Amino acid sequence: MPERSAASRSLAAANGHGAQGDIPAVTARLAVPSAAQMRLLGTRLARLLRAGDLVVLAGSLGAGKTTLVQGLGEGLAVRGPVTSPTFVIARVHPSLRGGPDLVHADAFRLGSRLEVDDLDLEAELDHSITVVEWGEGLVENLAAGHLRVTIDRQAPEPAIAPDAAGDPADGPGDQVRIVTVSGYGNRWDGAAGQLRRVLAEVLR
Repeated sequence: MPERSAASRSLAAANGHGAQGDIPAVTARLAVPSAAQMRLLGTRLARLLRAGDLVVLAGSLGAGKTTLVQGLGEGLAVRGPVTSPTFVIARVHPSLRGGPDLVHADAFRLGSRLEVDDLDLEAELDHSITVVEWGEGLVENLAAGHLRVTIDRQAPEPAIAPDAAGDPADGPGDQVRIVTVSGYGNRWDGAAGQLRRVLAEVLR
């Protein structure tokens, strides 16, 4: 599967990441050395999330975005399995303990906010935790604030072999990832200290 087209990237830039302001209320960065640690990061981040939260995941194909969401699903105790929603576009994972559902969406194939609107994510947003892969520049305006998680490989990217379904494998393996977590809006201004503590726990 090719990377997003230049036209899609230009559209995202034109739409802008900063409808809520380009300066995040809080930013933290950490090195994640393995898939297990990426899932642990998701599990720990789940402690901070509540109904109405929007999480935007950025990173190249195979960076580990879905692995992180699997950790979120574990931490939120939702019905699984959590897999890449590339072809389904969006999946709802109901809570198994009466908490908010997890809405997991993939905007890789979407090129405009009109296509995002067709998913009707706003209908689920207030009572769910919504996580969108490849959503940068397209979904930030759905909520008053959002958490952006960017996953970058520390070393040059290896070739990504497609899995049996034709989808690129989306797992970090044991290659170190640099994860940058930025919170935008008053929601994350108020939770800045908690976010830093949670990320520090992952490093222990």
